[in-house]
Amino acid sequence: MSSDLRSVPGSPDSKATDDGSLDSGFASRNASTDNLPLVSFTQPHLKHLNKQFENMEPMDILRICKVLFPNLYQTTAFGLTGLVTLDMLSKLDAETPGSQPVDLIFLDTLYHFKETYDLVDRVKEKYPNVKLHVFKPADVENVTEFEATYGEKLYEISGELYDWIAKVEPQQRAYEELKVAAVLTGRRRSQGGQRGDIDVVEIDQERGIVKINPLVNWSFQQVKAYITEHNVPYNALLDRGYKSVGDWHSTVPVAEGEDERAGRWKGQNKTECGIHNKKSRYSQFEKTRTQQVSA
Repeated sequence: MSSDLRSVPGSPDSKATDDGSLDSGFASRNASTDNLPLVSFTQPHLKHLNKQFENMEPMDILRICKVLFPNLYQTTAFGLTGLVTLDMLSKLDAETPGSQPVDLIFLDTLYHFKETYDLVDRVKEKYPNVKLHVFKPADVENVTEFEATYGEKLYEISGELYDWIAKVEPQQRAYEELKVAAVLTGRRRSQGGQRGDIDVVEIDQERGIVKINPLVNWSFQQVKAYITEHNVPYNALLDRGYKSVGDWHSTVPVAEGEDERAGRWKGQNKTECGIHNKKSRYSQFEKTRTQQVSA
């Protein structure tokens, strides 16, 4: 798959206060607001939104978000929750033809399972009107080029560096090139770990992005039931004991009674791949990359 990149016009300017903060609404980036999201909320407003969203159905949350957020995208690795979101969005598009579409962002680490790439093709066939933007590690197109550049089994030698190269930097590039203001994610509280107490709407201050978790209250059983009822294509690995699917080198089936994401990074002190960690965690790698580009 080749990257399908499209720049989206930025949001209208809004007025900044004397201390550099922004009133609730749209804001374009400038020197004093570089790390603020294009959509900015006061804390009371954000708390109010989350209180209202808490007991709403995901379809209603998505319906509101499509209107509320400019430059809204969905980030997905085509897990079950993301597929439910995609299907719901397709139904909303049918409700309101001509409304602003929500494009997909897929971070192709080059190490996904074959079944995942097969699923991407089936998703594109079922939802032909959905635009897919694919971002790969910088300057490489396949595993051979990746390992020639960074060495073999980087994911074992330096997991943090691998996460930066394969996931964090491509995500950052996607946000910048597409001028992303807000993203829909597939995170749910029932997945446990760091996700156990997330809100529906979060502000990633370091990246200047609003994150929306529309299915935050759903269980794995609810997600799977929706997939079955609405005939949504899903990863064949789900029928082989996998519940959360990432790269092939760090994903195994889940045993009976284990947490949904127990098969990710089995035996490691790790629960997230990097894209939901703080950006500053990877600052050393970002600095090196910037120096290489400038050289």
